[in-house]
Amino acid sequence: MANVQPFLIKSITEFHRLRAQPGPVHPLISVLRFEDIWDMAQDHPRSWVLGFYAIALKNNFNAKLKYGQQVYDFDEGVMTFMAPGQKIGIEVNPDELIKHSGWLLIFHPDFLWNTPLAKTIRQYEYFDYSVSEALFLSEQEEATVAGIMQSISQEYKTCIDQYTQNIIISQLEVLLNYAQRFYQRQFITRKINSHNLLARLEEVLSAYFNSDDLASKGLPAVTDVANTLNVSPNYLSGLLKTLTGKSTQEHIHDKLIEKAKERLSSTTLSISEVAYELGFNYPQSLSKLFKSKTNMSPQEFRQAFN
Repeated sequence: MANVQPFLIKSITEFHRLRAQPGPVHPLISVLRFEDIWDMAQDHPRSWVLGFYAIALKNNFNAKLKYGQQVYDFDEGVMTFMAPGQKIGIEVNPDELIKHSGWLLIFHPDFLWNTPLAKTIRQYEYFDYSVSEALFLSEQEEATVAGIMQSISQEYKTCIDQYTQNIIISQLEVLLNYAQRFYQRQFITRKINSHNLLARLEEVLSAYFNSDDLASKGLPAVTDVANTLNVSPNYLSGLLKTLTGKSTQEHIHDKLIEKAKERLSSTTLSISEVAYELGFNYPQSLSKLFKSKTNMSPQEFRQAFN
């Protein structure tokens, strides 16, 4: 699938046409049932790029969905969030057709034009997640999401006037905020996956801080750490904030201070030499960070320890 040129679906109308559906009631937004649209024949594109946002609530899905570089891990009652321009792929058993149920909400960025949501939508981190975990929902949560999607559908199908956009934008914001709540809940309830990621983070940071990279390259970038863990920077920081109250950057700084304390307490290196060993260009930078974390200067720590 990686070598297949993705099929570009630029508009809501093109999507309806590809799924053999009547033209959309509204050209910039549509709500569809998967039971009505998803009977994927073998000649259907297996890799595509959307020119619009897509929020899906899927059940009974018997294929693997790849978003960006990661494969979504999902079972019953899950949501996925796709942003415009992201590559989406699907892997299926060649002997089977894809048949599943649920809801699909698609809306073009132009629908958000001149509204606050146009600027804030990308702050919802799940649109950027490169993580192999979709949003799992309870029955009650699934009913809430399905209800909002149905309300949006009813609104644009009943009447399109000067109030339609604002009403639907409000409903979209409610849906996105519920999704934000559900993701935060998932960080807590899916503790095994979350704590496995924490353990891997500790391994990655320990390996870096015990290598020559620290002196030659300086502190690891949050983006590089997230890439090593195969998650997005936003997802990693969101998870860490929920589980530990600290961001990825704070975890990196904590690891640095831990390493600095070790060097200050177990060697006779000068403060400047410790700073350079830890990747700082200026000793004052280490002293400032160290004091902000410990309320002591490196020299005061060394004296108190000894």
